[in-house]
Amino acid sequence: MEVSVLNIKGEDTGRKVVLNDAVYGIEPNDHAIYLDVRLYMANQRQGTAKSKERSEVSGSTRKLGRQKGGGGARRGDINSPVLVGGGRVFGPKPRDYGFKLNQKVRVLARKSALAYKAKENAIIVVEDFTFESPKTKSFLEVINNLKVDGKKTLFVLPGADKSVYLSARNIQRTNVMMASALNTYKVLDADVLVLTEGALPVVEQNLNK
Repeated sequence: MEVSVLNIKGEDTGRKVVLNDAVYGIEPNDHAIYLDVRLYMANQRQGTAKSKERSEVSGSTRKLGRQKGGGGARRGDINSPVLVGGGRVFGPKPRDYGFKLNQKVRVLARKSALAYKAKENAIIVVEDFTFESPKTKSFLEVINNLKVDGKKTLFVLPGADKSVYLSARNIQRTNVMMASALNTYKVLDADVLVLTEGALPVVEQNLNK
């Protein structure tokens, strides 16, 4: 699949790049996408919910009433879960919600997500660019020139670029990330994927190991 290379002014440079069919031209696997997105969402959970059980509640361990002859149920200490202020039975504990997912499945999921974007013609390739200093106005001009304003856009750079990142930080519906950190969720969450020329070989190298 050939894609024209644009500059940050939105003009066609006359050059074209070929998107690797082994990455962008595969038949998407929906189940692999589901598993990888589920893993990503699980890893976003803090897992810090915690409630106190009977042994952790502060209170006297004195037995509230005699064992027999009271006419009611047996009563233990004041920390009993059946009493107000007592401990909670089987409450939440700190835990890690992540799970194991084979590397091959994760790679397949990311290729599938990119393949969907390629089928939708939602991939734009631009020349590598940077800014001398962080400036939101400069990044807005790039968005307008590429005609992606109003769309949820993901810019993929070959490496860390503080000026570009800070320029886009306050713009709604716009994200910037490194090619090495590209994941299934971010690709699918964007309406348009803007790849810089330098990011293309990084993406292909990571997904064709």
